[in-house]
Parts: sequence; C-alpha cells; structure tokens
Amino acid sequence: MTTRPDNATTLLLVDGSSYLYRAFHAMPDLRSPQGEPTGALYGMVAMLRRLREQYPPAKGYRFAACVFDAKGPTFRDAMYANYKAQRAPMPPELAQQIGVIHEAVRLMGWPLLEVPGVEADDVIGTLAVRAHALGLRTLVSTGDKDLAQLVNDHITLVNTMSNEVQDIAGVLAKFGVPPERIVDYLTLVGDAVDNVPGVSKVGPKTAVKWLTQYGSLDGVIANADAIPGAVGQSLRDALDWLPTARKLVTIATDCDLDGYARDIEADLQLAPENAAGLLPFFTRYGLKKFTHGLQAARPSAQASLLSDEASAPASADVAAGPAASTSPRLPGHYTGVLTWAQFDDWLARIDAAALTAIDTETDSLDPMRARLVGISLCVRPGEAAYIALAHRYADAPPQLPLAEALARLKPWLENVDKPKLGQNSKYDRHVLANAGIAVRGYAHDTLLQSYVLEAHKPHSLDSLVARHLGRDDTLSYEQVCGKGAKAITFDQVDLDIATRYSGEDSDLCLQVHQLLWPRIEADAGLRRIYALEMQVSEVLQRVERTGVLVDGEALRAQSTELGREIQRLEAQAYELAGGPFNLGSPKQIGEILFDRLRLPVQKKTAGGAPSTDEEVLEKLAEDYPLPKVILEHRSLAKLKSTYTEKLPLMINPATGRVHTNYAQAVAVTGRLASNDPNLQNIPVRTAQGRRIREAFIAPEGWLIASSDYSQIELRIMAHLSQDAGLLEAFAQGEDIHRATAAEIFGVTPIEVSNEQRRMAKVINFGLIYGMSAFGLARNLGLERSAAQLYIDRYFARYPGVAQYMERTRAQAKAQGYVETVFGRRLWLAEINSPNGPRRAGAERAAINAPMQGTAADLIKMAMIAVDRALTQQGRRSRVVMQVHDELVLEVPQDEAPWVREHVPRLMASVAQLSVPLVAELGMGANWELAH
Repeated sequence: MTTRPDNATTLLLVDGSSYLYRAFHAMPDLRSPQGEPTGALYGMVAMLRRLREQYPPAKGYRFAACVFDAKGPTFRDAMYANYKAQRAPMPPELAQQIGVIHEAVRLMGWPLLEVPGVEADDVIGTLAVRAHALGLRTLVSTGDKDLAQLVNDHITLVNTMSNEVQDIAGVLAKFGVPPERIVDYLTLVGDAVDNVPGVSKVGPKTAVKWLTQYGSLDGVIANADAIPGAVGQSLRDALDWLPTARKLVTIATDCDLDGYARDIEADLQLAPENAAGLLPFFTRYGLKKFTHGLQAARPSAQASLLSDEASAPASADVAAGPAASTSPRLPGHYTGVLTWAQFDDWLARIDAAALTAIDTETDSLDPMRARLVGISLCVRPGEAAYIALAHRYADAPPQLPLAEALARLKPWLENVDKPKLGQNSKYDRHVLANAGIAVRGYAHDTLLQSYVLEAHKPHSLDSLVARHLGRDDTLSYEQVCGKGAKAITFDQVDLDIATRYSGEDSDLCLQVHQLLWPRIEADAGLRRIYALEMQVSEVLQRVERTGVLVDGEALRAQSTELGREIQRLEAQAYELAGGPFNLGSPKQIGEILFDRLRLPVQKKTAGGAPSTDEEVLEKLAEDYPLPKVILEHRSLAKLKSTYTEKLPLMINPATGRVHTNYAQAVAVTGRLASNDPNLQNIPVRTAQGRRIREAFIAPEGWLIASSDYSQIELRIMAHLSQDAGLLEAFAQGEDIHRATAAEIFGVTPIEVSNEQRRMAKVINFGLIYGMSAFGLARNLGLERSAAQLYIDRYFARYPGVAQYMERTRAQAKAQGYVETVFGRRLWLAEINSPNGPRRAGAERAAINAPMQGTAADLIKMAMIAVDRALTQQGRRSRVVMQVHDELVLEVPQDEAPWVREHVPRLMASVAQLSVPLVAELGMGANWELAH
C-alpha cells in the first residue's frame, strides 16, 4: 500500500513536459474568445491548482518548480543520432499554447525551469538529489515511467491525472522490479517514446523474469549464452547496444543548473499567485472558472507592466524625471539616460569597452522611413543604458536634444576600431543613416550568428533568448506597444517601460553573443561563413539604400493593357463554359470543369472535392481549351495585382526609387530573400512578365548591367562529385546539355537535335534536384520506363554523380546536415524521419542543398568583390539588385567598358573550383534589355 510523504519540508517538482501533452490530448478542443486553442492551458492550470490544494506550503511544500524540456539537442542526441527521431512534430495547436502556459505558470507563483541542453527528467533528477543533500524530501508530479528510477525513501512520485502515488512499494507493484532496477528494466524493454531500442522480442514480463532470476542487467548479460531460444539470440545480438541503451535511459542527477537553480532554498520558493495578473489573463483566454476569488487587476496595460513586482524581481536605475522618484525596480540594471552627466559616463564606458551591444528604438519598422526614438547600449551582461531622445507622450520627462546627442555619439559610431554588436544590425545602420550617421565597426550580429549555426531555427532575439538563455519572461513588442488598431508607436511608450524593454534587448543580445560566438569561432568553416555574412550585410545595406529606379508610368500603362487582356480572357472563359462564373473561385471552377463540362478529375483535395490547382489545370490544358484560358487569366491577374499595380505605390517619394529589403536569415540554403517588394520572383518566362523588367530603368546617361553565373549549379555538381565526364566537359568548354544528350541518346554531339538537347537539360537539372523517374516522365511526357532508361544512361555516363548522391545521403543521415563547399551547414530536420515522404524529401534536399548553398555563397562573394572594387577605385557604378545568381548594376556610360570587362572577371575569380566559373554580362537602358 502506497503512502504520501509526511509533512516534512518537501520540494515539489512538476514534470511540465509530461503534462503538456497529456493535458493537450485529454482536454476537448477548448478555445479562447479570440479563437485560440486553450485545452492544454486549461489542463495545466487545473493540475497546478490541484497540486497547490493537495500539497500547500503550510504543510511543508514551500519549495517547488515546474520543469519543461528546452528546445535543442542534449547529450543523448550526441550519443545516439536517432534519439527521439520518430517523434512527430509538436501539433501546431499545442505549440501555440506553450508561451501562454509558461506565462500562466509564472503568474501562479511557480518557479519555471527550462535549461538548454538538459532534458526535464535530468533537471528533476539533479534537483531531487540536491534536495536530499539539504535534508529535504522530494515529491515529483509526473506521468513519465522513466522517473520511477529516482524513487527511494526520500523521493516519491504522484500522478495528478490518475491520483496514483508511487513510493518504493508502489514502483515494485507497478513494474515488478524495485526502483533501483528500473534502468535495467527500461534497457531491456526499450523506450518507444524516446526511440531507444531494447532487446527484440523482450517485453515487460520477460524483462522482469530475467531481472528476478539474474538480479540485474549485468547478471542478465553475464548469462546471455545460457538463455535459450530466439529471445536468447535476440539478447546476444543486442549485447553491443545495451551499454548505450542503458546510458540513454538513465536520468542524469549531476547536471549543471547554475544560472537556473543554483540554490533550491533561494531560487525555488513557491510564491503566492499573482491575482492582479491572473484575472486579466484568465479573462483574456476564456478561463472564467479560475477567476473566482481573484482581485481586480489594474486596467492600464502600461501600468501593469510598471507595477507588477512579481514579474520584476531584479533592479534598474531609471534616471530622474517627473515619475522617477516612484519608479519601480525593473529587471536587470538598466539606466534611463536623461542627463548629460549620465550620457558622458556611458560614452566613456562604450569608448573603453571591448565590445558594445547597440539597439535602436524607432517610430517605424520601415528602415528607410524610421526615425530614431532612443538607443540602448550594453557593455557587460545585466547592465545597460537607454538614451531617450524623442518620446512624445503627455507628461514625458525632458530628454536630451536629439541632434546634440547624436553629434556626440557620431565619432564613436563611425569609428571602425570601436567594435559593435547588434541583432539585425542592417536595420540599425539604416536608422542611423536616416539621422546622418554612417555606422562602422559592426564586429558581430547575433541574428547572423544564429543563422550560421542553426539556419533551420527561428532567429528573432526572443527565440534566441528562449532557446539559449532559457528565458521567456522578457517584454515583447506587443506588450509594450500593443497591436492592431490600438497599437502605439514607440515614441508614445512610457519611458520606464522603454528603458526596461530596450535595455533587455541590448543586454540579452550581448548574452546570446557570448554563447554563440565561441561555437562559431571554434570551427573554421563556420568562421568563414560568418565573416561572409557580416560583409554581405554591409553591402546589402548600401544596395537597399541605393534602391532601383522604376518607371511608374510605364507600369501603370502595362496595368491598363493587362486589364484589357484579362477582360478578354474572362469573356473567352465564359463562352467556353457556357455562362459567366467567378474565375477566382476554385469551387465554381470545379463545378464548371467537372460537373458541367465533365472533364476528367485528376486528383482530389483533402476534403474530397476535385482539385483545381495549377498542376491539375496544366494537365487538363494539354487537351482542353478552358483550363488553358483559366491559367492564362491567373497568370495575368497575378502580374497585375502583384507588380503593375503595387510597384508604383512602393516608389519612395523622397528618392524616386523602390527600396527592397534583402533578408539574409530566411532560406536554409543561404540564398537571400527579397521582400517589400519581392524583386526576385518577377516571372520572366512569358512576354508579359518580361515587360515588368522593362520598367526597371537606368537614370539619364546611365545603363543597367546584368551579370550572372552560367550553369552555376551544374558546375558545382561537377566540383562536388568529381565526376570525370562532367569535369572534362566543363574543362573543354562543351555545351553540357548537348554532351549529356549525346551520351543518353547514343549520337554524336553534332547530331543532337534541339528536342534532345531540351530533354537532356531537363534531365541535368532534374536529377540534381532529386527528380524521380515518375517526375521526369511527367515533365517530358514519356512513359515511366523510358524515363528510367534515360536516368540509367545518365548515371552510366556520369557515375561520379550517383556516388556523390549516395555519399551525401549517408552523410546527412549520420550528422543531420550537409555542407557547402565553403563550410555552410545546411540542416535537414526530417532526414531520419520515420515518415517516408518527409524522409524522401529531406534526402532530395540533401543532394541539392550543397549546390544551392554553394551557389548562394558564390553570389555573395561576388557581390562583396564587385562592391569592393567599385569602392576602392572610386567609381560611380553601384550594385542595385541581387537576384539569385545575378547581380544588377547601374553604370554611368563612361564606366561601361570597365564594368563590361572587369565585373564578369571578378565574379569568376571569387573561388577556385575544379571547373572554371563563368559569368556573362549584358547592358541596356533597362533591366530587360540588359539580358
């Protein structure tokens, strides 16, 4: 019979990660008034409330923690690549609730622990052992069977969802073995949840039988030869694996928790519930059941941020002002700078610092229009200053004059020998450039550090802080400024809140840098890629700031023409359909095509309706006129809405140019992404699409130059695969598609027809993108057997390519990533997925990613080389766009000969591969003519 611990002082630990999923799956699909999922949140709140009622501080449960798994790998992942590999991704409805659950846990007074690199079980095990050394008992609330191994005379488990309590006798009764044999038991049966294999054919009964007979896992291993039958052979087959399995299922009890729970009695006090914060929280998420008895919260969002001492345990200095004498203590040691004495003190600090983190606050997210509101500075963790310059709300305290403060900061900001750190420093450079300051000396950027180390993960500062510092208690922009129609700009934010918010940003940026930079510094390949990204960031800022000249009138004229053509196509579609219908409605298109016209259904949607997606329409368009007209209509409507209508509206009135944003930290391959507007997806396969490029013009007396790499990915494939045939073809300057066609179709190069060359081109590019025989057959309109024959002939001609593909798949499976020629890591999260289609997709990506990534590295190197040459020679020519493998420049006519000669040479010489790089350049009055 099990018993609860007595009323001696007890540490109460909640296995938050265990309960997250159980609450999510146990509760119905509850929703907040805004429609957000809240089932897991409801279950967690109910469970924590019940625990406090059953085990209150008055009965000795004064210390507590709710422990969650942190994101990212642990020592077990390094030990076994497939650890937890079969786990499906967290359901989106649960992922959406994680941050809210963490907020609820803290508001309810529970210390929350999430330690990077350490699983929740190991945190719990370590704390339980430490508690015993302090003379405390431990009660662990969990549904995880693995934690049974911790049970002894001072550690007990309780499952609040089943009201089951497990002490030593309870573990024996449930598993058939005592707690000290649970690790042996789990090693034999395995752990399907964590994807840790046990001994094949050994279940709980056999494991208990063996452990009872032989005393321990070591005893079972020692007698392996004596165990008969197939199960005995399975044991012998697993002998080499069992030591690893035992390590994987053993909970660590000696983890480094410094910075999270150094002192149980000091850091893990169970606090009273924060009634003022919980009432609006429960109301916000529709949890009215839990609001009974809570006191009314303060009505003002900014007031609650200022007054909530429970969420602000540390201290800050806020400079003298109208409200300074009553300002609360804020997290960290953040100083609001409002006097010249404070300003001069911090100017001396940053001047002497080895590295200073900078963060700007502005009144807009548009980098070309944003005006400075304030600057925060941090030179050591936990200490920052916020220089308020342009807060304009009622009763705002007097601030330093913006122009004079910037004049005093300018020499330091423009000094290349004063190292600076930022998070997305490109934006801050724009903001300061708007104020007439050309910042130099950015040595580091945490956004780019994260991108280089873990391109497949989010790179916002909030994400980095949560992932690497284990914190999710910082102020968010929405908390400070609100959202939607009620949002305010930062210049309206209360100064104390602004000091805390901006101080956190520069402080935590420095802390994240101190964790990420040593990891990059220790790897030569990562150092090289990081240096490349930092240089590219500076070039991109200049390219964005220059912008590109766009003829708005020409686009408006095109828009009118497109409108007429769209109307003509609509009329034609109505005639073919036998009546009018909405060409933008998939449902109506489906009714017309499949109900009225009885066209063959190609595939169905998830809901069972006939699909009318682009792939289906393209297939039907081969034989029927209406689908072809619908496709043409869609294409022209997209051109009109996305480009001819919108681009003229995006011309900056101050510059007369369009200024796109190039996002570095988006594509895992290293390619840049263009947005606001996207200049990289302008369609060029149709005449109407190419006309859009005609509107990208050069100023009077200038030309547009376009220089791009020729067959860059095929050249990279030749280098990576070292295939003799490919190397020879490129070395001899052969037409690679003609050479491939000659091999596949068994003719001489001179006999290759245009159609054969086209097919060879599809094969060349298709195979490096992992195209299957089925895909190739569909693309070329062939039988699958014929497509497979072409693939077989291709690999017979280029065996090195097949070997490269196999080698790369194996490498990706072993380490979880592949690399570019220059050391960029391209992570493949699904490469060992048990889901066949996802795994196959990751394998295709593994083959292509090194080529796409290396091409991305090369065009970035080319951009830097061209920009440097233009700058060093004092030329007026400048890069105005980067589009995939192409650089676009504005060139004065007198510099055209130099650009024509030197830019392709510079691009071709940025790296030495096993085959020559070739860049081709054209010029014209507009972007289209430059091709």
